[in-house]
Amino acid sequence: MILERTKDEILVRLPANLDLTELQNMIDYLDYKEQTMSSNISQEDVAEISKAANKRIWAKFKAQRGLK
Repeated sequence: MILERTKDEILVRLPANLDLTELQNMIDYLDYKEQTMSSNISQEDVAEISKAANKRIWAKFKAQRGLK
């Protein structure tokens, strides 16, 4: 993995054989962090968003692995 900081962004270079499901989960988390960075969101709102995100993640996980 290579991290590079430019004036306007941080670049992350990863090997091509990385598990895309896990990578997508990390990107979803980073997207959440970016969106809430300057927010004055309440802890209750955070808990609600987290609960909804966890449901989506588990639904994807179960569907990908053929689980019920």
